[in-house]
Amino acid sequence: MGTTGLFAQQKFTISGEVTDATTGETCIGALVVAKELEKGIPTNLYGFYSITLPAGTYTIEVAQIGYVTQTISVNLVADKKLNIQLAPKVTEVAEVEVLADKKRNTESTDLGKIELDIEQVKKLPVLLGEIDILKTLTLLPGVKSSGEGNAGFYVRGGGVDQNLILLDNAKVYNASHLFGFFSVFNADAIKNLELTKGGIPANYGTRLSSVVDINLKEGNTKEYHAQGGIGTIASRFTVEGPIKKDVSSFVVSGRRTYIDALLRPFIKPESNFGGSGYYFYDLNMKVNYKLSEKDKLFSSAYFGRDVFTFNSKQTGFGTRIPWGNATATVRWNRIISPKLFMNAIATFTDYRFAFEGTQEMFEFKLSSGIRDYGAKVQWNYYPNYLHNIKWGVEYTHHDFMPNSVYAKSGDTEFNTGKEVHLMSHETAIYALDEFDVTEDLRFNIGMRYSMFAHVGPFERYIKGRDNSLGVPGATTIVAYDKNELVKMYHGFEPRANVRYTLNKVSSIKAGFMRNYQYIHLTSLSPTSLPTDVWLPSSDVLRPQIGMQYSAGYFRNFFDDKWESSVEVYYKTMENQSEFREGAQPDQTVNDNIDNLLVFGRGYSYGAEFFLKKRVGDLNGWVGYTWSKTERVFEAFNNGNAYPTRWDRRHDINFVISYKFSPRVEVGGVFVYSTGNAITLPVERYFYEGRVIDVYGARNSFRMAPYHRADFSLTYYPKAMKKVFDAETGKEIEKPKRFKTNWNFSVYNLYNRRNPYFIYFGNSGNLEEGSLQVKAYQVSLFPVLPSVTWNFEF
Repeated sequence: MGTTGLFAQQKFTISGEVTDATTGETCIGALVVAKELEKGIPTNLYGFYSITLPAGTYTIEVAQIGYVTQTISVNLVADKKLNIQLAPKVTEVAEVEVLADKKRNTESTDLGKIELDIEQVKKLPVLLGEIDILKTLTLLPGVKSSGEGNAGFYVRGGGVDQNLILLDNAKVYNASHLFGFFSVFNADAIKNLELTKGGIPANYGTRLSSVVDINLKEGNTKEYHAQGGIGTIASRFTVEGPIKKDVSSFVVSGRRTYIDALLRPFIKPESNFGGSGYYFYDLNMKVNYKLSEKDKLFSSAYFGRDVFTFNSKQTGFGTRIPWGNATATVRWNRIISPKLFMNAIATFTDYRFAFEGTQEMFEFKLSSGIRDYGAKVQWNYYPNYLHNIKWGVEYTHHDFMPNSVYAKSGDTEFNTGKEVHLMSHETAIYALDEFDVTEDLRFNIGMRYSMFAHVGPFERYIKGRDNSLGVPGATTIVAYDKNELVKMYHGFEPRANVRYTLNKVSSIKAGFMRNYQYIHLTSLSPTSLPTDVWLPSSDVLRPQIGMQYSAGYFRNFFDDKWESSVEVYYKTMENQSEFREGAQPDQTVNDNIDNLLVFGRGYSYGAEFFLKKRVGDLNGWVGYTWSKTERVFEAFNNGNAYPTRWDRRHDINFVISYKFSPRVEVGGVFVYSTGNAITLPVERYFYEGRVIDVYGARNSFRMAPYHRADFSLTYYPKAMKKVFDAETGKEIEKPKRFKTNWNFSVYNLYNRRNPYFIYFGNSGNLEEGSLQVKAYQVSLFPVLPSVTWNFEF
């Protein structure tokens, strides 16, 4: 241990920020360790750290994957501010220099938490040249894809609405482009991404299943840089640099498809489909300003839209379908003291969907959306190296707009009811502490208390019961004035994780969490689409409540170069909702949409196996999940339990990349999963010239298993150039300012025809007795090669 002397009983604090030496960006999760005590702490989401130690002389080591580890000797006789700049690893450095960071797998209390390396994601095979971080998440154990061509994902048996997706702390409600084929996140603008699917800490709430926390780049404070790419269907461009060197910076990143431009020569204006097209675009912006040594101000925004148009001159039918997200975040960080860090955030989120149709004199429009205004204040307190305490308060004002219908024929407008807005307030307070009881035993214990109030203006339609003749009774309307309370819900959400170290390379962990989710996503489709409608809890629709128990064994191998884990979980979900059989969107006119819902419960359990290597020329991971997910609704399946659509017993993922040389790197992906559960007819009979289907038990049939292999090769032209050095009179090599690489990808390498959906067709003649009904499988993607040219300067 370090020198103590007269200061043996005194303790002092070392605190500061860890940043990238070349860009000025803060380093998230860098491990700051006092070697003599073998105690350390990771930097928070804003690069801040604080560690309190007895007075003495210490060797402080700061490590993070991808950076050269820095070692500093500190004589601690008073509180000390120590800002540290890490140099990126640009040459081959012995792996042992950066492996302190890897012990987090066994030493932290994290359960079901995985951080994606954005640079590694960029090297994996992609669909049509578009990097998609959300699709990469589905390659992790416990995370299942919604299906071929869908960006939605399901975590440990939860619905797609049970995933909290944050972009710089602002909620994203629909994270897909191209009807779900791609996500809205441009990888060039993203700094880091963390997925937590078990043991979610108390500072996160509002969802049952997972948290996807995405942070945008802050911008280079040293010099100007730009990067981009030209792909098969889209191009992107990012520029960043200092507004005032070492004080303020910006980053702007944009992306747009050119499917419409590529198809335009083939769809003449005078043709039957003239004027049809599709495109999407998104734009990320962020600026930050260092107000003082203790204060930083950040502002970021995202705006994205999909626009689909279809026109048929033959039928006179035309439609336009725009949808998209807008988010904004303003954040103020303040270092109140060497031990106390404060983060104040204001957010705005807006999601809108519209379907506009015209045919001759008739006009029709269907729209829906949700708008949030939010604020939160968070504190992070480090009393000593044994404790990491967080607490905070947050508030969100929700404005839900369920299906709003407008119809007109000529000069006549149809009565489709008022445009409905459902208002609500959501608040929460929380506190948690991650602390060591002994050197081997660590806890993360937290409590969250949340409240939700649905308020007016609001009209509740109460339907009268049908009489003996089947005639519906009168409808009663109960009206609530502006801000009048309709219904309030509240509850405690305890969280607890524990880690016990077995030895230097392994540990066991266990966790429990209880979550409330006050908002619901209602869908008439088995897959996630923009037409899905978000609803608040109400006097009819109760909040979802989830409880999850999990445990795992974590072990590192080969000097911590490999990490592995085995996790098991059991989860229950109360107050699940679905549309009743036969429900249609037009039934919401002069009615409440939640009157069309039925309610039930669900449960899920499973085991997840994970092996990962992310250092060296060969890296990647292997994941396997065995799971079971079922729902119980009195209105469905005679009240018996049935598997959900995303219940898949087996899910296997192989992800690998290998660096053959400084100029050639290859990547590969293989996925296999049990087929989706669907409901199909088990009998047919003919009645009055029609085919009548008799369906079997709900989701009792399995489609064929899904499997696919992808391959990519990234080629890097020479990054160095020879120049004449006037001082030495010799030629030397210097890095090129303009760098490029080519990514060649093949999606679905062996042309597997994976099932997308199944439909039935008739052949023959009923009267002649030759009628046959046959099932047909529809598949989306055959083998698809793509090429992307990436550049930076």
